[in-house]
Amino acid sequence: MNMQLFVNGIVNAALIAPPAIAFSLLFGVMRFPNFAIGGYITAGAFAAYAFNVQLGLPLLASAVAAMALTGFIVWLSDIIVFKPMRGHGPVTLLVVSIALTLILEHIIRIIYSAEVRGFDIPLQRPVKFAGIRITYEQMDIIALALAVAVATHLLLRFTNIGKAMRATADNPVLAEVRGINTGLVIGFTWLFCGALFGLTGVLAGLDLVIEPLLGWNLTIPIFAAAILGGIGSPYGAMLGAVMVGMAEELTVLVLPSSYKVGVGFMIIAVLLLARPHGLLGQPEIRK
Repeated sequence: MNMQLFVNGIVNAALIAPPAIAFSLLFGVMRFPNFAIGGYITAGAFAAYAFNVQLGLPLLASAVAAMALTGFIVWLSDIIVFKPMRGHGPVTLLVVSIALTLILEHIIRIIYSAEVRGFDIPLQRPVKFAGIRITYEQMDIIALALAVAVATHLLLRFTNIGKAMRATADNPVLAEVRGINTGLVIGFTWLFCGALFGLTGVLAGLDLVIEPLLGWNLTIPIFAAAILGGIGSPYGAMLGAVMVGMAEELTVLVLPSSYKVGVGFMIIAVLLLARPHGLLGQPEIRK
């Protein structure tokens, strides 16, 4: 196997993993697929651009500020848009989330136009070894994705709020009976996932370009990773991101690169037919 394609696949997986984890966490707690993730990611990228280029902050500080701002935007979207409509069922919320991502992207387009932009960072030569080429930005993406995976595991396994998130996802009614403040858990979940979407916007802006369709172009691979791993399972999302990221890159061995965008659709179609609950998800029990 071409090792360069393997490295590219790892980078692609690292870019998909954080938002796939966030998507699965939100689905686990809220029980509907939130397609507004594309708008959230785009908002995070442009927030970082504003802090970095327009306000002149270093990229690290801009990334932290963008994560905080995106977390607030995502939390506010729940308060204004989703919370009043929770009784309308998952299909209605899905449609509303699609509308929301279009609104966010068009607001950004009005402010910044459709011009392609980039962060104000110094140019560096890529590292080359054994015929493999990787940039410092790509190494940062891989490192941060691993950090997100570890932080999510520690959060869910060893903190009270993480255990409360798992309990709320399993059975919100029982969680309330046991004294868990599910409202607080839901609010924290939106904030935490929003920060991950903001981070994804920064990482995508480093590896790709900053433009209004940035998040939308990542939505299908993210959704495919979440379904493949088992929607609602953050650990499944990590596994799914690796498999989707590698599959997209290895496609070029047999097909033109333009077909990469179809890999996510193919994975979704096959999984829905063969194993709807994904690799690590639990099959739905119908009574």
